Amino acid sequence: MRTGAPKPVVIAAGGTGGHFFPAEALAAELLARGERVVLLTDARSGGLTSQVFARAERHVISGAGLSGRGFKRALQGGVALLRGVFEARALLRQLRPSAVVAFGGYPSVPPVLAVAIMFMGKPRVILHEQNAVLGRANKLLSRFANVLALNFANTKLVPRGVKTKVLGNPVRKPIVALYGEGYHAPEERIELLVLGGSLGAKVFGTLIPEALARLPEALRHRLHVTQQCRVEEIDTARQVFKLAGISAELSPFFTDVASLLAKAHLVIARAGASTVAEVAVAGRPAIFIPLPTAIDDHQRANADALAAAGGAWRLDQAGLTPEILAEKIETLLMDSDSLTNAAVVCAQAGRVDAAAKLADLVQQGAVA
Repeated sequence: MRTGAPKPVVIAAGGTGGHFFPAEALAAELLARGERVVLLTDARSGGLTSQVFARAERHVISGAGLSGRGFKRALQGGVALLRGVFEARALLRQLRPSAVVAFGGYPSVPPVLAVAIMFMGKPRVILHEQNAVLGRANKLLSRFANVLALNFANTKLVPRGVKTKVLGNPVRKPIVALYGEGYHAPEERIELLVLGGSLGAKVFGTLIPEALARLPEALRHRLHVTQQCRVEEIDTARQVFKLAGISAELSPFFTDVASLLAKAHLVIARAGASTVAEVAVAGRPAIFIPLPTAIDDHQRANADALAAAGGAWRLDQAGLTPEILAEKIETLLMDSDSLTNAAVVCAQAGRVDAAAKLADLVQQGAVA
């Protein structure tokens, strides 16, 4: 452990959980090592309510995303990002950090560009990419980074000449605690966990209840479903489950995902990088249904990284019907060996030490 470090570590992260959860995991590791951590984030960040970052300094800087916007909103977003660059530069001059660690998305842009235009006292810049396809912000910023830390060894669209290190995707400590606990195939009661991303997946609120309602009666009565579901869809989904005789707990958001993963026999989820990483570390078999509108189709690539190894199954949303999904779920739930084998592969793929390795890189002061 390093104590009395004169310079802080700045973490630039915000936006959705996929970008933020790994940043939170790194912050927890650095704080445990006695480091001073400063968060630069956006106004909608989970960092503003995070218990981990409550122990760190926090600053909100201007910025906005540009992808998928019309000309006027893109122009406004560009102005906000430029304003954020100068806000970040003023903070960095004051803080004099040893390193800036950025986790992609637009909240990473102002701090890294601020470092690029500084003349003296530049901190090292470490980028972290969670997805199997390099994000657009990280692609832009990679030319200013000392190193690009990757989750996946074969990450697509990494520019030539960029120094990379494959470290994995840091996951939260409660998830790490599940590593090595093993998997027990369902006997009587079957626990099915459905996660739909930071705000729930709209299609999941109808597709999954309707699919589960088509399972054989004997199987339905063994199910207990815990499903993330949008507020406006909860009542309809609850009614479908009730008529099908399926026990279900529905909520727009679950705070204790670790305990839900611990008891899950099968997970159905989007394929965001944090979700894939957490499922792997927990060692739970999963059906991934990638978000079809994800930029550069990165969720499909995330899912394939685990599915290709035999730890999960990918089903594309296009053309996916309740009947097709029901058939897949029934096949898996009736085949304990397939579930157990997938769980073993998941656990082998899980990178439980990713946060520690990234913290090592931050503290080493060298990019070897």
